[in-house]
Amino acid sequence: MTIENHKLVMPEHLNQHGFLFGGYMLQWVDEYAWIAASTDHPACHFVTIGMDHVEFRKSVRGGTILKFVITKIQNGKTSVQYGVSVFDTKKSQEADGILFSTNVTFVNIDEKGNKKELAACCC
Repeated sequence: MTIENHKLVMPEHLNQHGFLFGGYMLQWVDEYAWIAASTDHPACHFVTIGMDHVEFRKSVRGGTILKFVITKIQNGKTSVQYGVSVFDTKKSQEADGILFSTNVTFVNIDEKGNKKELAACCC
């Protein structure tokens, strides 16, 4: 299953040089991947345990509409992993349109914060 989301880069997302502050990109990647995981496993309680790689390939100006493409990569016993690719919507059809990509891993936890098997919350 693949999920897409979009985000408009606003002035409050920009750094002192007029480009997207990387922390916002990481926040959106984490949030949209979490939404995908929670949609796929609605009874689970996920927390982020890692992103496999952080490299901003191109700068992003204000006013850019970003497209986030989130795809499930794998299920583990207590965790799930999603691949997230971010594109500039004006260049998404071009090979150089990708701005950022990473894999985000979430673990399912119980009310005490301990790892919990996915099977315990699956339908």
